[in-house]
Amino acid sequence: MTETFSLRPAAVASLAGAAEPLARLARAIAHVPWFAAAGERLTDADKGEAEAYLAALDLGSAEIAGAAGWFAAKAIAASPEWDPRWWEAEETLRHALLREAGAVLPAGAVLSAITRVTDSASDVVLGAASTALARAGIADAALARVAAGAATQACYQAALALAANAGPRHAFAIKFRLFEAGRWPLGLLGGAFHLL
Repeated sequence: MTETFSLRPAAVASLAGAAEPLARLARAIAHVPWFAAAGERLTDADKGEAEAYLAALDLGSAEIAGAAGWFAAKAIAASPEWDPRWWEAEETLRHALLREAGAVLPAGAVLSAITRVTDSASDVVLGAASTALARAGIADAALARVAAGAATQACYQAALALAANAGPRHAFAIKFRLFEAGRWPLGLLGGAFHLL
């Protein structure tokens, strides 16, 4: 039987403590449909999660825009015009969660558990990104690495949110759910938040 995991509210609420959710996340990463919805039209659920994510980052509202495909995603990811407030807000949250996680678990346990999650992610997401690109008829190893890096970072952030017991409304939990939905959050550019 395949173990599943979700950072959806009901799933997090049913898990006790921080260590077990982190272990379950590490085991379940292989079953996330990484990039499965890439290039497809955004659903209302995708838009709602993206809006909740921006609100949780305290970035206000922005148009939620779908990237037309992998080449559009590459252009957005490589653009020097992206809004740095997104990265700054995530970094502020990351530092706060590191402090909070240390209050929930011993520092060594936090690092070890999060490392297991990111190791699981790096073993899976590069292959998933390469496969998604191949299905789109694109051979671009550099783009696959960029997408995989973003997915691995989302796994790290989700693990950190779990370790700090931040809850399902935390920005990093929401961001992971966007990846769980097969999306790739690309960032703020030109007044819009872009998803592949």
